[in-house]
Amino acid sequence: MSSKESRYSRRVIAKGLLTASTVPFVLTSRAFAASCDDHVVRLGGIAAPRSLNPFASWTAFWPLVFTYDWLVSVEGIVHPDRRGFAKDWSVADDGVTWTFKIWPGMKWSDGRPATARDAAFTYNYLRDSIGTPDELNAGYNNTTGFEVVNSITALDDETLQIATKVPTRWPLERYTMIVPEHIWKGISYAEARGTFRNDPPLVGTGPMFVAEFQQGQFARLAPNPYFRTGKPATAGVIFSFFNTADSIAQGLKSGNLDYGMNLTAAQWTDLSKDPNINVGESRTEQRDFLAFNTLSGKGAGSTKALQDPAFRDAIGYSIDLKAIITRAYRGHAEAGVGALVPKAAEYYSDLSDIKRRFDLAEAGRRLDVAGYRDTNGDGVREDKEGKSFQLELITGNISGNIDVPIAAVQLIAAWLAQIGIPVSVTQLEPGLLETRTAAPEKGGGGWDLVVTNSWPSVRPGAQLSLASGKQIGAGNRSYWSNKEFDALLSDLNVTVEMKKRRELVDRAVRLLYTEAPYIILSYPLILEAHRKACFEGWGTEGMLSMTSYFPLDRLRPI
Repeated sequence: MSSKESRYSRRVIAKGLLTASTVPFVLTSRAFAASCDDHVVRLGGIAAPRSLNPFASWTAFWPLVFTYDWLVSVEGIVHPDRRGFAKDWSVADDGVTWTFKIWPGMKWSDGRPATARDAAFTYNYLRDSIGTPDELNAGYNNTTGFEVVNSITALDDETLQIATKVPTRWPLERYTMIVPEHIWKGISYAEARGTFRNDPPLVGTGPMFVAEFQQGQFARLAPNPYFRTGKPATAGVIFSFFNTADSIAQGLKSGNLDYGMNLTAAQWTDLSKDPNINVGESRTEQRDFLAFNTLSGKGAGSTKALQDPAFRDAIGYSIDLKAIITRAYRGHAEAGVGALVPKAAEYYSDLSDIKRRFDLAEAGRRLDVAGYRDTNGDGVREDKEGKSFQLELITGNISGNIDVPIAAVQLIAAWLAQIGIPVSVTQLEPGLLETRTAAPEKGGGGWDLVVTNSWPSVRPGAQLSLASGKQIGAGNRSYWSNKEFDALLSDLNVTVEMKKRRELVDRAVRLLYTEAPYIILSYPLILEAHRKACFEGWGTEGMLSMTSYFPLDRLRPI
């Protein structure tokens, strides 16, 4: 079957499913009414997905995570009832041969068998693109880490084998959304990383599949009738996309939303007083940071000082992290230190022996020593070329992430002004922020500082990728490149023994901290709430998972 025929056939199949089981949900405006009667779950969050193509976008975690499975879910390692595409896994004594057992009899949402061959196809599709002009390195499904792989083979429908070149945890720690071979096999690499939007209805193995997508507005999801633990008990989901949290809070109050995330501290406090609403907060994998544009050529910032670790380190002394947590986050965050979040408990360090303290006088002293003085007494320092500093700070949020409070940016600008470094602030929409911080060969750069965030998985390699040379213009917003750091990441990728892994992570975190291409501002908590009236089955430690489909597989109408 051709790609065109395949895409047509999945639409016919999905349309039949929707017509048969969810007409009120999909085809009428009644889906948006504030009522429990239709059993449609209404979610709201700050998100701006531009495409549903996991090979071409980082913006569509919501809603793709409800449709596509990871091979191994991070939560599935801790919670056996939240497994991904693989039901179980093991590694041989040689440390290089991994075996993943796929759920027997599992089906895609269009009714076709979902097997180990689909998983092998997804991984080999990525791996075989390496070195081509259209290498698949532009989205959630990307080529990072495949250099350690020797082979990826479907031994039978229920058995996937991944053989690595050296012992490594990469097969277990790899985040890739498994896609159906019968949909994607006809899509070229150029299409996959660019023009192919993967329009609905999607075909996945998650509990819900995206049935309709209106960019900037909402995604409608229908229950997967073939989900491995049974068709979900709800009639579907509407995930509404918002630019600010105001509409989310109002939707929760009015009953137009059953669940909302990305709430501000004030909204969360207000909602906590409503007897019809439960509120919650929990740790996430997100880091909010100030990044320096460290480029030296095309796309460089306004001054070479940005490339100087001594300049960046001095700036770190001018930022009062405790004040940011208290005044900007109202206590709903933890003060930032290193690149790894506290949730990565096995690897996290507070770096107490090298941690900077807030001291404006010390920041000024270090700038003086580094050669950045105010020589003419006008209150503004000059760089080593004699130019007065006037830095551009851009800021914005990443689709689906927790907002960085603008108050944090304002505090940083005020402190920098006090040490003789004036800053102009430009606030950008998520799409424009992504464009401005893209790789210089794609038109990015030209700014000086950026305050934004990233939300990788809890795995240390993913957490440290914000400074990987391979992720410049993607996860690496600072454009920083360091051979020693990249070597530590490569060693981590091929190291299994936990003590050695901790040592490698600690060295990488310390190197990144002292070189200071980033100042980690905070580890924000997710503030969320759900109404009590319509559904039961929400999580207790995190109402809605931030890494998987939970609890959409088990919510039940009350």
